Amino acid sequence: MSIDSPAPRPSGFGLADWLCLAAAPTFAGMALLTAAYDSGDMTCMSGGSMLGGMVPMYLLMAAFHLAPWLRLVGSRS
Repeated sequence: MSIDSPAPRPSGFGLADWLCLAAAPTFAGMALLTAAYDSGDMTCMSGGSMLGGMVPMYLLMAAFHLAPWLRLVGSRS
């Protein structure tokens, strides 16, 4: 084995790969918890739109972090 080649990993996944996979479910869970337990006291506008607030932001962040999951599913088939 040469010095330049990395050691093979038994699982094929490193720490960074597992962290990438953890992002989307974490943001989805945060969206659910915020939707369930947020009282809405921190909104600036009383008649704010449904697109304002933390829940849509968490859902967008979860959607943007789905790429590692799509790559994992695509590599399995």
